[in-house]
Amino acid sequence: MGVESIQFKDQPAVRLRSADGAQAVVLLHGAHIVSWTTPDGVERMFLSERARYGNGESVRGGVPVVFPQFNQRGPLPRHGFVRSREWQLAQQTSAAGDALAVFALVDDEATRALWPHPFALELTVRIAGPRMDIELDVQNNGDAPFSFMAALHTYLRVGDVGAVQLLGLHGAQYLDFTRDVSLTDQDDALRIYGETDRIYFGMDRPLRMRDGRNAVDITIQEFHDVVVWNPGRERSAQLADMTADGYRNMLCVEAALIEPAQALAAGESWTGLQSLTAQTL
Repeated sequence: MGVESIQFKDQPAVRLRSADGAQAVVLLHGAHIVSWTTPDGVERMFLSERARYGNGESVRGGVPVVFPQFNQRGPLPRHGFVRSREWQLAQQTSAAGDALAVFALVDDEATRALWPHPFALELTVRIAGPRMDIELDVQNNGDAPFSFMAALHTYLRVGDVGAVQLLGLHGAQYLDFTRDVSLTDQDDALRIYGETDRIYFGMDRPLRMRDGRNAVDITIQEFHDVVVWNPGRERSAQLADMTADGYRNMLCVEAALIEPAQALAAGESWTGLQSLTAQTL
């Protein structure tokens, strides 16, 4: 039980291990969660076999941290710049059977050249039993306000995405990027039949991703949007860091803060939380 420094794919990383056998692995590169195994030994995170590591890369799979821009909604690199930066392990604790690690990133000359704001980020990862909590804290260290977007770009591992159901979205408003239309979800469950790229706005309800007899319950706090993404067969084959059939074993369900962007006054902070709980049905 505890937190230890390891190498993962030749990259500096941290392994968390709770008393009941749950484990998570987090790269210092991007504070990127690349593995989450529940006490039953089941891997819950998807990680592409062709993922790229280190030196400015963004790892395909796990939980990339998106900040301060989502996708191409602004002038910055796609999904911002913190997922390709080196973070520091700032704190580690093990108490009451839990394992917890805090990763920190602050602005520097390179980030200010892209985005001229002093900031500090902390990503807290906590595991115990079938649950993982991921908390993102944003601090405005400057003397002027700024606005930001953020997301925990979570790739959940599934047996076959064609058999997956995502429950809890009925009645929600969403933007469908594949058709560039805004719609209201009318289905009892979202099923994946091809490329899927949606932002659900104003989400304040729990979700359940059901994959046969396995499920993951998803709750969010302060993140007010949810992104659902799967590249589908054709797009997956075009991605250099995915295998042609990689799309079959993943579904992104992301806690997000996109529209409107979050305003943060000088000296203030914002904290958002995503909790994942594995279930056997």
